[in-house]
Amino acid sequence: MANVSLAQASTIVDTALRKGRETSCAPLTVAVLDAGGHLVAFKREDKSGLLRFDIAFGKAWGALGMGFGSRTLAERAANAPIFFGVLATAAQGRFIPVPGGVLIRDAGGEVIGAVGISGDTSDKDEVCAIAGVEAAGLKADPGGTKA
Repeated sequence: MANVSLAQASTIVDTALRKGRETSCAPLTVAVLDAGGHLVAFKREDKSGLLRFDIAFGKAWGALGMGFGSRTLAERAANAPIFFGVLATAAQGRFIPVPGGVLIRDAGGEVIGAVGISGDTSDKDEVCAIAGVEAAGLKADPGGTKA
């Protein structure tokens, strides 16, 4: 199984944070996981809230666990709230089905990790995540109908 490298993950984190500053986002927290759900890189900006790591990690982990960007998970959760409630319980709190969890794909389309961002609105978090993945020369897959 191929995985996002530390160098790629560092580029994703740093670019996502830079995009957040350029777009006047609230303080962000960024977590990059490898394909097995292990943390590769993480940064939390000053004044980013205490729960932001758990949310960012949960967005990325949920996307990996279900194989969809978290925008797809949010859309599906709206139509099946009971199932997603049970799924969140089964995932022991590591599952956050809102935009901002973006799958990272290599040139061949294989999932090699995911990035989760928390701090601003989910849509703004997602924009920063996509910018980070693309800056690393990889394909961002946020899921859903909006990219």
